[in-house]
Amino acid sequence: MHDVPLWLWMVFAVTVLVSLTVDLLAHRQAHVIGFREAAAWSGVWVGLAITFGAVVFLVVGTTAGVEYTTAWLLEKSLSVDNLFVFALIFGYFRVPRAYQHHVLFLGVLGALVFRGVFLAAGVAVVSRFTAVLFAFAAVLFYSTYKILKEEEDSFDPGRSIAVRLLRKVVPVRDDYAGAHFFVKEAGRRVATPLLAVVVAIEAADLVFAVDSVPAVLAVSSDAFIVYTSNAFAILGLRALYFMLAGLLDRFQYLSKGLALILAFIGVKLVLQASHEIISPAVPEIPSPLSLAVIATVLSVSIALSLLRPPPTGHEDAPSAAGTGPPEGRTEDR
Repeated sequence: MHDVPLWLWMVFAVTVLVSLTVDLLAHRQAHVIGFREAAAWSGVWVGLAITFGAVVFLVVGTTAGVEYTTAWLLEKSLSVDNLFVFALIFGYFRVPRAYQHHVLFLGVLGALVFRGVFLAAGVAVVSRFTAVLFAFAAVLFYSTYKILKEEEDSFDPGRSIAVRLLRKVVPVRDDYAGAHFFVKEAGRRVATPLLAVVVAIEAADLVFAVDSVPAVLAVSSDAFIVYTSNAFAILGLRALYFMLAGLLDRFQYLSKGLALILAFIGVKLVLQASHEIISPAVPEIPSPLSLAVIATVLSVSIALSLLRPPPTGHEDAPSAAGTGPPEGRTEDR
């Protein structure tokens, strides 16, 4: 564990709150997020994450700084999978582009809370039961296998457990009502499809946490490092989505790169657990090497993807027009 001063926790909390407030005010009116606006905001979030990392280097130390940078880059790379799911959810529910940022903003808020809970639980478990790292490694190896064999679980937004539970709790109408989540019909309060979209996105993030949490705990078991790195990676998700929305199907090798990263992190977990449980003679993978491997694999997979000709039928904005059920069929009946 690193010796993190309380004031640095406070700086982090204030930075996140101020950033979310500024972002909310800047997008208080629903509008379509274009590439230039998304790129500018993405630059802001990346710059903020790097600046905070520099503060960690100066205040907490080089080791903590390297761990933070590694964890942030790891979470940033793994979060790319979220972007494909966002596009799928928006397409299925035919979410108007002007309301997509509003939905993702609420999704980010939920992710910050749920990731905090999961990471806190993970840190507590690892600190008491080191052997659980072997189980975490198994999860990552299984995820690697599914990706390489192209056996990833199919995701049907309309039939997800969370969305089906929502429809049992509250009626969901077929049509949107602007950016409203609830409207009154015949004297009763009913939800709009926009609420179902938020629920679907939150449920998807819970699924991604299965890989994300074990992976980041392989980098560090310090609560400050794992949560701050996750938070800054999550904060930049919305801007990254709108910046790459029309290019998602170009990254054909990215999934393979992520599989290699997960496998590498799995090996790191096995060695770390073996070092602590079996024998100190078992070598561990140092954080600087982890950072170098993740950065290299991510860069090469992106470069190879962009060098390859785009697939036939490439669309510029898959999130703009849905591929899901036609108007008036947003519910499963």
